[in-house]
Amino acid sequence: MKNFIFVAGLCLALAPSVYADAEKAKVCVDVKDKEGKPVKDAKGNVKQNCKEMKVHKKLEGTEVPVKK
Repeated sequence: MKNFIFVAGLCLALAPSVYADAEKAKVCVDVKDKEGKPVKDAKGNVKQNCKEMKVHKKLEGTEVPVKK
């Protein structure tokens, strides 16, 4: 029983490292007010909302044969 708990804990500890390989890209969008004009900060720069997104690789495959 102790071995089972140890193995289960080890699997849970290593699980996040499997998903850490995905590349992330930072995407920023300008903040706009109700009228649609860009909002500027104290320095005069346009404010932006930035988020990090995962970038998935497109898998290449073979073409499906057409039935006659």
